[in-house]
Amino acid sequence: MQKHWILSLSAFICGLLFGLGLLMAGMANPAKVLGFLDVTGLWDPSLALVMLGAIAVAFIAFRLSKKMPQSLLNTKFSWPEATAITRPLLVGSALFGLGWGLVGLCPGPALVLAGTGSVEGLIFIVFMLIGIRLVDYFQAKQSS
Repeated sequence: MQKHWILSLSAFICGLLFGLGLLMAGMANPAKVLGFLDVTGLWDPSLALVMLGAIAVAFIAFRLSKKMPQSLLNTKFSWPEATAITRPLLVGSALFGLGWGLVGLCPGPALVLAGTGSVEGLIFIVFMLIGIRLVDYFQAKQSS
């Protein structure tokens, strides 16, 4: 029971830091994201700097964790086993990018916005959940 409490607290702190980072970097502001994607207008390169910073931190963290037998909280790492680039992966990536480009939100910032009471964030999450259910439905229908 003690371990569960510590894991929950660490997950909460990580989520809080992630959300605060998104807010401070302006990534929960759809106009900021759309400004980055508007390369023919008033292009805002700040999102690229945020992404480069995140990639650098993640790169170091993943390299260090690959050398560790278990996490700092004594849990086993769960690394992805699939490495193939498949049609569903490409289609899903394209749909994600299309949605991100149309509204300027992805799931992380949408959750942050919803947490602030933003109707836009809540609407995004509702439709994201509908999309997830539709994928589950079509995958189940395809496999039967």
